[in-house]
Amino acid sequence: MARPSLAQSSGSARFPQRLDRAALALQLVLTVAIGVLLMLGIRGKPQVRSFNWADRQVGAVDTALTLSFNRPMDLNSVEKNLEFFTRDKNDYKPTEVPGRSSWSGRKLFYTLDRPLPYGQSFQVRLEGGQDRFRSGDYHEKMEPFEASFKTRDRSFAYIGAEGDEAGRLILFNLTQNQKLVLTPSNLQVFDFRAYPLGDRILFSASTKSGTAAPSLIEQELYSVTTGLQMRTPSDDVPITANSGQVTKVLDNKAYQLLKFDLASDGKTAVVQRVDRRDSTKAAPWVVRLSTEQQPEALKFDKPTGDFLITPDSQALVVAQGQGLAVVDLNQNKDEKSPPLAFLPKFGNVLGMSSDGSTAAMVKFNSDYTRSLYLVTNQGTEKEIFKTTGSVLKAQFSANRRLLFCMLTELVGGDQYKEQPYLAAIDWGAIQTGKDPKSAFYPLLKLSDQPRDVQMSLSPDNVAILIDQRVAAVTTDGKPAQTSQLWIVPLGEDLSKPIAPVDLNFPGVLPRWMP
Repeated sequence: MARPSLAQSSGSARFPQRLDRAALALQLVLTVAIGVLLMLGIRGKPQVRSFNWADRQVGAVDTALTLSFNRPMDLNSVEKNLEFFTRDKNDYKPTEVPGRSSWSGRKLFYTLDRPLPYGQSFQVRLEGGQDRFRSGDYHEKMEPFEASFKTRDRSFAYIGAEGDEAGRLILFNLTQNQKLVLTPSNLQVFDFRAYPLGDRILFSASTKSGTAAPSLIEQELYSVTTGLQMRTPSDDVPITANSGQVTKVLDNKAYQLLKFDLASDGKTAVVQRVDRRDSTKAAPWVVRLSTEQQPEALKFDKPTGDFLITPDSQALVVAQGQGLAVVDLNQNKDEKSPPLAFLPKFGNVLGMSSDGSTAAMVKFNSDYTRSLYLVTNQGTEKEIFKTTGSVLKAQFSANRRLLFCMLTELVGGDQYKEQPYLAAIDWGAIQTGKDPKSAFYPLLKLSDQPRDVQMSLSPDNVAILIDQRVAAVTTDGKPAQTSQLWIVPLGEDLSKPIAPVDLNFPGVLPRWMP
């Protein structure tokens, strides 16, 4: 075999040596470059990658905004420089949004202390945030961030009381100054509940027939679209349905419908139904909305009265016998499930806080008085006050600190008469040891009113809607009475006098949209 020449051997040896030297040189250059990058920190500016409320409409249920960053941030620098602005005409002005910050990795969660006021435009700005691992002269300022969002329109629904609007469901949008009649003239609406997004309303109504008054026992259950259009933080699909689209949910062919409640998630309703063939068979039925599932009767040993679905949409608090039972809405349909709890002391539940931790309950005393209790899920039962009148309505504020109530007091005279009045209870102060009497604030007396006067606390907790009976004159000049809607503005100081404002809308049963 021929041996390679010396020239060939030398050329082959030099080639790998040149390749090795080139690789070593490239490695040295990369090492130096990496060192420079580590020293100078030039990796691109810190910036906000996403904001969950950007270009959305938020409501009272939206309690926390989220900012996601492209790198770990210095917490103090971000929290200190986060600013909020509200739109005033054509400009944005700084505003205070009380809340508290928490972090999870590169995400900032800012949880609000109270709901933002409805019907406003907001802007979030952030400048000066710092990378957690950079400081001093080597720090590069973050990319300035700015984004806008809105709160839901301030709107409410009510039942008309005069003329062509009498008995019809009406929506008034205060933000847009727009009134919409939602239901047709052949339906007499008796009661309603708004779905959680405000895009629809569940209502009970009877069909009008000639001159005969619509019968309460012939009502059926319907839903109707409101026309409120929005894009919420939790849904990428905008709500765009037009108003006035009525759909029947439950008929009355086999059962009479007496009353109902809608769960806060909008997926379940509970309806009190009476068997037309046997009126002794009356029970709450669970209706799974937007499904093909048939209604199912809840099973009880004793007759039931008023009821309320818990805020988590999983249970029902119902008056039964000499107390209140808490039952599972998902009980086995083939057998009666035992109640989750039974409260023998109380006869009625008026309202519950949004987190389900506290409930306002009424105790009927043996001396014919009534006591309002606040009951917690930890077993605490606190009597707030006792009255010879009645406790009609109660609603908790969003932060659960205040309880607003519609009460009555007996008026002296030859005839038995109860005068309704609006009051607030500072439950937060009572929990810290304040005497309940000093934490009770009468807000407004309503003269010459029936006991069925209604109240509704706005979701942003800035006002209460009520209906008041007022004197009127018929077309032929005879005296009559109608009902007007009033708004009661709420301030920070509950001890100051409140001046209600007449909205000049004839109607009853006003309720804020969520």
